[in-house]
Amino acid sequence: MKNKLFIVSAGFAAVIIAITCIFYFSAPNNDDQSKKSSQIVALNEISRLAESGDTEAAQAKIDGLQNSIKSADDAVQNNDQALLICAVCLVFLLAVTLYIYFAVLRPFNKLKSFADKIAQGNFDIPLKYERSNYFGKFTWAFDSMRSEITKARQCEKEAVENNKTVIATLSHDIKTPIASIRAYAEGLQANMDSTPEKREKYISVIMRKCDEVSKLTNDLFLHSISDLDKMKVNAEVFEICGFEESVVNEIAGEFGDVRFEKPGFTALVSADKNRLTQIIENLINNSRKYAKTEIDIKLTRENGYVSIHFTDYGKGIPDSDMPFIFDKFYRGKNAGSEQGSGLGLYIVKYLAEKMGGSVILHNHTNSFEAVVSLPINS
Repeated sequence: MKNKLFIVSAGFAAVIIAITCIFYFSAPNNDDQSKKSSQIVALNEISRLAESGDTEAAQAKIDGLQNSIKSADDAVQNNDQALLICAVCLVFLLAVTLYIYFAVLRPFNKLKSFADKIAQGNFDIPLKYERSNYFGKFTWAFDSMRSEITKARQCEKEAVENNKTVIATLSHDIKTPIASIRAYAEGLQANMDSTPEKREKYISVIMRKCDEVSKLTNDLFLHSISDLDKMKVNAEVFEICGFEESVVNEIAGEFGDVRFEKPGFTALVSADKNRLTQIIENLINNSRKYAKTEIDIKLTRENGYVSIHFTDYGKGIPDSDMPFIFDKFYRGKNAGSEQGSGLGLYIVKYLAEKMGGSVILHNHTNSFEAVVSLPINS
């Protein structure tokens, strides 16, 4: 591009010089010596005519000599003007050429070189934004594109690493209940269940550990499909207050750490019972794992929504973690040494929004509250 510009400029300069030469050399331009000789002859003739007393003829010769001198001066002046115009045109052409090169071509070449580097996968070299050239906005757009691609690649890399971490964590978590199941099964095989009470205890532990394995494999399954947006929600209309009470009583079981406050109203919602059960289980298990306190559950109704309030009396979630707590794989500072995958609250929020609802978390002075809201089916 630069070579083409200089070639075109040189061509225009050659044309200007050629036109100037044609004009200069085509103008009348007799030899200086011949002009001087003719002028001396004319002066001699004027002198003789003046001596002979022929003043009219002498005056005519004088007028002719003056015209000759004037025409010669005009020719010289015209040639000087042509040379001056040629010089001005060449200077203007040089100025335009340099301006186009520095204001257009050089920034464009930088942009082109930057695009080639991006195409080669080199995203580490920034492109400075120069407001003075015509490609300033394009420069900013290209550099923004580079930054966004860099962020996208970094996020992709982090996602891959997180996937590996989650799979490794869940695999590790599965080993623990499996080991317990094997130990109690070996105890049964060795006839260590000498009394019906021991046998019932062994069987109860095995069943409970099987449930833990089932939950962990469900987490692994949800982790594998959540990115593909394949978590189906099959909504149906049902009365939520009675359903909530039955689910809570089933989850509380023999632990007795969950208190349900029966509401004084009924409300119909359009939701997926299995997914709602999953939300309730996740929130109760989170409170059991991290707060290790009793859990109060109640329902309220307001502005066309029915809300389920889960309240525990632990330390809650640090305020610095709140903006990120619903992100997949994110675990708050309060997790401590507790095992987990960082999927619980992500799944709760995902499923609630799939059913047209929402989830809000509140840190209170002496408690922590999670509120799941679903629209009432009128």
